[in-house]
Amino acid sequence: MFCPFCRHPDSRVIDSRTADDGAAIRRRRSCPACGRRFTTQESVILMVAKRSGATEPFTRDKIVNGVRRACQGRPVTEDQLAILAQQVEDAIRGRGCAEVPSHDVGLAILGPLRELDEVAYLRFASVYRGFESLADFEEEIAALRSAHQSATVLTP
Repeated sequence: MFCPFCRHPDSRVIDSRTADDGAAIRRRRSCPACGRRFTTQESVILMVAKRSGATEPFTRDKIVNGVRRACQGRPVTEDQLAILAQQVEDAIRGRGCAEVPSHDVGLAILGPLRELDEVAYLRFASVYRGFESLADFEEEIAALRSAHQSATVLTP
């Protein structure tokens, strides 16, 4: 780790703490050459394997942007989108894999989006799952209705 002030190639760790709910480590460091202190943050980079075979780092922004399109015209706030992206990241990281297929990221979006807004869920699912006919929409709507009926029966 190079010192950001004098570019000395070494530093001493003074303190380490977890950050971002355990997803990262913050380290307070001291440079032996200039004596100045600085903070670093280390986190594991989660990679997403795309269908093309390329890999790229996971970013919540891509989740938010993709879901935002499905939520256009719906009563969904930016805070709710940020929470959804956090839920997706937590689910993906909870699997314990360093690399996850993009298909699994899409599947991880569907659950929280369904809870957030059913119309946005239907829009996203229609693109993600490649609905090709009215029957595909009808099947998904029937599944949503049966889930509603099950939830209504379970809660008094």
